[in-house]
Amino acid sequence: MDELAFADATTLAGRIKAREISSAELLEHYISRMEKYNPEINAIICTQLDKARDRARQADESLAAGGDWGPLHGVPMTVKESFNLTGLPTTWGDTQLKNNIADHDAVACSRLQAAGAIIFGKTNVPINLADMQSFNDIYGTTNNPHDLERGPGGSSGGAAAAMAAGLSGLEMGSDIGGSIRNPAHYCGVFGHKATWGVLPIRGHAKPSVLTPSDISVIGPLARSADDLRMVMEIVGGADDLHLPGWKLELPRPTHKSLGEYKIAVWADDVMAPVDQSVIERVLMVAKLVEDAGGEVDFAARPEFDAADSHLHYSSLLHSAMSARQPDAVFEKMRQQRESLADGDDSDLAQILTASTLHYRDWHKHNEKRTHLRWAWHQFFQEFDLLLTPVCVTSAFAHDQNPHVGERGLTVNNEQRPYFEQIFWAGLTGVSYLPSTVVPTGLDHQGLPIGVQIVGREMGDLFTIEFARLVDAEIGGFVPASAYRD
Repeated sequence: MDELAFADATTLAGRIKAREISSAELLEHYISRMEKYNPEINAIICTQLDKARDRARQADESLAAGGDWGPLHGVPMTVKESFNLTGLPTTWGDTQLKNNIADHDAVACSRLQAAGAIIFGKTNVPINLADMQSFNDIYGTTNNPHDLERGPGGSSGGAAAAMAAGLSGLEMGSDIGGSIRNPAHYCGVFGHKATWGVLPIRGHAKPSVLTPSDISVIGPLARSADDLRMVMEIVGGADDLHLPGWKLELPRPTHKSLGEYKIAVWADDVMAPVDQSVIERVLMVAKLVEDAGGEVDFAARPEFDAADSHLHYSSLLHSAMSARQPDAVFEKMRQQRESLADGDDSDLAQILTASTLHYRDWHKHNEKRTHLRWAWHQFFQEFDLLLTPVCVTSAFAHDQNPHVGERGLTVNNEQRPYFEQIFWAGLTGVSYLPSTVVPTGLDHQGLPIGVQIVGREMGDLFTIEFARLVDAEIGGFVPASAYRD
């Protein structure tokens, strides 16, 4: 059964439909692994096992009667804690919401279940989804299955850890500042940050919130690129308000081999210097394209200043996140901003200014964002895809210093600011671009490293297909060795 624990959802669904294993048996296998391994990883933090067992039994009965629920028929899976799932808490790791029990399913959860999935639990997050680690006072700390002394990333850290340890068949996460991408990188799994607006986000929110948050998207974490594509096809499309008139038809990839691609490579930047071990993996993927006869350009860049792009991203990011804060928290930030000295350009000053923007100032940043989007559009007239790092290092040791500004990362034997690496997430996130993370195996420390594949808006299936082709060459997903039965 060990091979099933680490199989992708596409394979699991095929095995169930071929009646090589029942949904009920597979669910019990994951429950058994969860009971054995989850206590030390702490990836899955709440469950609905009775409901899942009933649904798995129904899936098997339906199959026996000739039924087919869809591409995920009977596959057990989990979702990030921040998705509403009827009867389970949705707290975002915030103690003020510890008693918030969802009375409806998020749209994504409904569509996954309509496609046959058996959602048996939820996975851990940082407080308010606002960290590159996953710990909070409700559920505790999630550990990286490849090294328990290190974090799994955040905010979809529990999701990535569950995938790496073989505790679930599939996962659904969210991303505003790398929250799908950095956990996928740190834990060695596949992840996809969708083009903004392609996957309906309703139900991934705090109580009473219906308006989609700027920049924030949802997307899958999985053990194969095939699973990423399957989830895009299941969940993608208009929400109910636009469903009568809008139909999603993402462009289909036409390239059949790596040698047909023309790509650009952005492997390092002074805005967020990258550890050599990570750079090497970006270059390794680029070499796969070169060796196959494709075109690779290491100097090409979009027509904008990277520092300006990051400024607009940071401003829009913190503005979006502060919009969901309680009035008292916002007022405190406003007062702190007003007490800043003239000319203060510290990280804290920039965060406070962005978090308390007036609408007129927000609109200026949004206008700049539109210019960035058009610059990317022009860039992708010449190139199929762009390769970048996901993060500046592999998974780092737990650091829960409450003074976040005092945290740091060691990059090429030098200390760098903790949040500096968000540059690589924001580079594409601010402009709504799709980004796929493909795992490339383990570094000299036995830690996973992923590579970010970036495409044009609505080019989700192109980045996912490229990840599939890369994976076919290198077999990048490596199960966490301690959790092989």
